[in-house]
Parts: sequence; structure tokens; C-alpha cells
Amino acid sequence: MITLDQAGTAAAPRTHAARAASPRASRRVPAIAITLLHGVLFLTIFGSFLVFIEPSPYEVLTALLAFTCLLAGVTLDRKLLPLIFLLLMYNLGGAFSLIPVIGDEPSRRFILISFYMAFTAIIFAMIFSSDSARRAEIMRRAYILAGVCAALAGIVGYFQAIDILTLYGRARGTFKDPNVYGPFLILPMLFLLQSFLSRGIRILALAAFLIMAAGLFLSFSRAAWAHFVFSAAMMMALLFVTTPSGWFRARLVAFSVMTSLAVAGLLIGLLAVGNVGTVFKERASLNQYYDTGESGRFGNQRKSVGELLERPNGFGPLQFRERYTNDPHQVYLNAFASYGWLGGVSYLALVIITLAIGFRTVFVTTPWQPYFIAVMATYTGVSLEGLVIDTDHWRHYYLLLGLVWGFSIATMNHRRRAKAAPVPG
Repeated sequence: MITLDQAGTAAAPRTHAARAASPRASRRVPAIAITLLHGVLFLTIFGSFLVFIEPSPYEVLTALLAFTCLLAGVTLDRKLLPLIFLLLMYNLGGAFSLIPVIGDEPSRRFILISFYMAFTAIIFAMIFSSDSARRAEIMRRAYILAGVCAALAGIVGYFQAIDILTLYGRARGTFKDPNVYGPFLILPMLFLLQSFLSRGIRILALAAFLIMAAGLFLSFSRAAWAHFVFSAAMMMALLFVTTPSGWFRARLVAFSVMTSLAVAGLLIGLLAVGNVGTVFKERASLNQYYDTGESGRFGNQRKSVGELLERPNGFGPLQFRERYTNDPHQVYLNAFASYGWLGGVSYLALVIITLAIGFRTVFVTTPWQPYFIAVMATYTGVSLEGLVIDTDHWRHYYLLLGLVWGFSIATMNHRRRAKAAPVPG
């Protein structure tokens, strides 16, 4: 399990002590139900990389996960009500926006998926709000395995030119779009960077990291590249701030330099293989043909704002592309276009409140703080990435959303119990 003892950050417990601290731990729940919940949790996170079909195995597994939550006695903390309210308002906005185009089957499916993704965020928040350290470690292991499988599919697809695993000459693995595939790999990569700091560099962990780094690069997603750099830097900064150890801070700085050099070496090596360098040069350009001009991405965004200010119900789900040929490529604009003013305001509030509650609690020392730091760094990055891409239907976005709320609530409860505990002596 990941520990950051050297950092002075609370380590993940290896005993049942932390689990007993939960108010729900004293309830009599059959051990087999807890074991089943954790097994299905592992399978759900692991299966999250298989999303090239709808409904995907992930949808089936999250439904099974919800059922096992009932068996295991997972309850809803009242502090989750703001999350539920905001997700409900967001999706009700989408339902109202659907009414004028309700005859369009893709639009109906779009809204149904939105409701279901919101449901998965609530389930994850409920799960991780208790027994958080143990469940975080299960999630971590499953996500790293899923990331390696997704990256391998992308790498093999790219170099073997397998159509189902590539799109427009870019790796997409088992995802529909390289721009989703790339960001999916970021959280497990951050988990591995943490393990290098706490445990040292081990061969299998290093191999897993390099595989995912190669997969991320071959997605040729500029937003995903920036997302990784930003999130990795934020994670290192949060670790630096939260550790009381001067020695560990020096180690963080040295490790950051070494990691940057290692990743640069990997990229140089990849650029020399096949036509990777040519595609990289093309994708690294900030003036893609679909970005600029009146009919480009940014031109369409500007034109749509004036129209949306006059349309409280938005354009309707998926109707932006009918008006402007392409999707909006901006999740906040899409929230107003596809979910109306009600959905747009609710989505903005959801992101802002999630960031606020996350940064309010991530600095509290808990057994799950290292996981929380990686999650907050990733969620912040994907929230910023939403400025240039549509992230509202990314499965792993809703996992991150649920993780932030779940860890935040667990931290609030942990802090309250600590204050209520009698002072020794």
C-alpha cells in the first residue's frame, strides 16, 4: 500500500484501526458483503478502460457496484446532499433542453447517459466517504492495472495501425477518442510517481509508468499533455506543502528534476520511431486547421455565446454540432448549449464547489491524504482541460468527482472525531 512516512504525511493503515474509526464500522455487516463490495469495486475500476462500446462493461459493473453497496450497508452521508442537488439540477436542465428535440434518438441517449454518469459519481462518493484508505488502495491498484492495459492497447494499435485502436493516426486504445484516452492515464501515473517517492523505484512500477507515459504521448492530445504536466506539478507542490520533513522536501525537488529528465529521454526516443516525429510536429502546432478562422472551433464558440444569451433552454443536447458542424470543445459552453441556463449554472457551481471543498480538506492529515492529493491534482487538471474539450461524458471524470467528495466528507468526519476524542491524561 502507498505510504508517505518519509514525508511526514499519514500513511495508509495496515491494520483495522482506521476502519474501526468509522462510525459505520461498528454496524454488523457480514464480512462476505464487504468482501463482495471490494471485489466488485476492483472490477469496476479495472473495467473502466473498456468504453469503446455503449453500454460498456463499465456501465454494467457500476450498476452491480450499486447493488453491492446495499448489501454492504453503504449509507448516504448528509454532506453529500449538495452534490446530489447540483447534479440533479444540471441534468434536469438537460431534460428541459431535450423537450424541443425529443424525437432525436441520439439526444435522448445523451441525456440518459448524463443521468447515469451522475448516479455513478454519487455511488463513488458514498463508497469512499468511509473505510477510505482501504478502498482507496483497492481503487489505486485497479486503476494502475486498467491504465497499463489501456496504454498497451493504444501503443499496439498505433504501431500496428489497428483501426479500432487508433483514430486519425493517433492512439485511442479502447476509447472512442484519443482526447479521452490520454487523460484517463493521468491519475494512475500520479499514483506511481507517489510510489517512487515513498518506496523507491521498482522495476514493475517503472515499467507501468513508462508504458502509460508512452501511451499518453501517442494520444497526441495537446490538452492531455498539458493536463499531465499541470497535475504532476500540482501533486508535487501539495506533497511539498503538506510534509513537515525538510529531508523529504529536498527529495521531492531532486525527484522532480530526475523525472523530468527521464520523461524527456522517453519522448526523444519515441520521436525517433516511425512517423511519430512528424505527427508530433503537426499536433504540437497551436494553429490547427479546425481551431482558427470564423468557422473554426474558437470562431464558433464566439458566435454561439450571443445566441445562448437569448436562449434560456440552450440549443438542446448535441444540437451545437448541428448548428456549427463541430462540437463546442468547451465543457462549460456545452453545459449552457446542451443543458440550458439551469444546467450551465449548475455545472459551473458544481465544479467551483467541488474545487473549494477539495482544497479545504486536502491539507488535513489523514490515512488517505496521499490518495486525496493525487485525486485533487487530477481533478483540478481535468477541470481546466474542460476549457478546451468536452469532458461532460467522460466516465473517469465522474469517478474523480465522486472521489473528491468522498475523501472530503471522510476528512470532515475524521477531523470531527479527532476534536471529540478525549484528551489523554
